[in-house]
Amino acid sequence: MNDASWRLGESNQSAASDFILMGLFSNTGSHLVLFFLLVTIFTMGLLGNTILLYLIHTDSRLHTPMYFLLSQLSLLDVGFPLTTIPKMMTDFLQGEGSISFGGCAAQMFFLMLMGVSEGVLLSLMSYDRYVAVCHPLHYPVLMRRQVCLLMVGTSWFSGVLVASIQTSITLHFPFCASHTVDHFFCELPALLKLSCADTSAYALALSISGVLILLLPISLIATSYGHVLGAVLRMHSAKARHKAFTTCSSHITMVGLYYGAAVFMYMVPGTYHSPQQDNVVSLFYSLITPTVNPLIYSLRNREVRVSLVKVLHRAGFRSIR
Repeated sequence: MNDASWRLGESNQSAASDFILMGLFSNTGSHLVLFFLLVTIFTMGLLGNTILLYLIHTDSRLHTPMYFLLSQLSLLDVGFPLTTIPKMMTDFLQGEGSISFGGCAAQMFFLMLMGVSEGVLLSLMSYDRYVAVCHPLHYPVLMRRQVCLLMVGTSWFSGVLVASIQTSITLHFPFCASHTVDHFFCELPALLKLSCADTSAYALALSISGVLILLLPISLIATSYGHVLGAVLRMHSAKARHKAFTTCSSHITMVGLYYGAAVFMYMVPGTYHSPQQDNVVSLFYSLITPTVNPLIYSLRNREVRVSLVKVLHRAGFRSIR
């Protein structure tokens, strides 16, 4: 490589070294209320998932396959908002949204990793509920420790694999146009719009790959909960039927909202949704869903409530002493 081409490559790399994130809203008094609302939701989400992780780790009665999988969900729900929201808050307070090329790559990689991992984990959790309700006698065998570890390993490996491929491909496109990302974090669809190369083939491949990444887990979830609901309807006890139906319906609702947002972002072509819609949808699955998940999946369960009360009682007793 001659000196002139080396200088040209260095110039192109420096030109792509920084991006500007537009953020969710402008730094005005009217948006200050929304900012503090998001801070409150963010804090509640971190607190709820951290408490749940602590309870599952310390209470031996929660050392079951279901709660082991839920602990992994909480871990992902801690990392998801931490990847985007603190940066968004800092940008709002400072009035600017500059992010380095490496920072943008890291943000996109970890978001993709946790998003795919959570999607796969949710589908495997639906299988856990199917076994628990439809085959309770075989549950200790079908959901033994090795199977649980395999489930968790599969979800994390899927996330790392997809994130590595998608991030590397996206960042190899030349960004010779504006480096202003019309989004509040570096997300793949938003970055593709900045490339001066023809990305239509990759965008089509991304939508097609969404069938494998999104629709296969959705199919497993639908099948599992279909069998679960069938078993629930056949229950003789009205109280047990109501409890199981309420739990399953709340799970299905949250899964549907999470996957619905992901399908909208990654399977619907970008020409069919605006940057404003992208911001709202991304905010939903990067902040709202991780905040609500511990309430829906765990903190409503009697075992978790009992464990929480005991921890609070011990903490209060120690403070009195």
